[in-house]
Amino acid sequence: MIDILNIVAAILTIAFGGFGFLAPKFTAGVLDLAPTGSNMGLSEMRASVGGLFVVLGLACLWIGSPIAYAMMGFAYAGAAAGRGLSLVLDQPPMPKALVYFAIEAVLALWLIFANL
Repeated sequence: MIDILNIVAAILTIAFGGFGFLAPKFTAGVLDLAPTGSNMGLSEMRASVGGLFVVLGLACLWIGSPIAYAMMGFAYAGAAAGRGLSLVLDQPPMPKALVYFAIEAVLALWLIFANL
């Protein structure tokens, strides 16, 4: 069961990243990030919201070891920590930010505790 849920988490990570990698304008709109005078924002979307997560998920599937999945959990823990701080300091739109935080936190907790 752990292996199946790990694979599902990796596939979700690839899918989430795929939007940022292949459709950065769409992803920017979903995340309420409007591009300004340059295309650097689209480049950042493809890199940090896209390619990073696509390769992270693919690497977990390729390596297939519990430690790889735990590391993906630590990446999600970092995202959840940043989002949590934003919830406190920035008052982002609700419930959208809270839903994203919940997804990141659940993936982090599962991947870390199930694989260490």
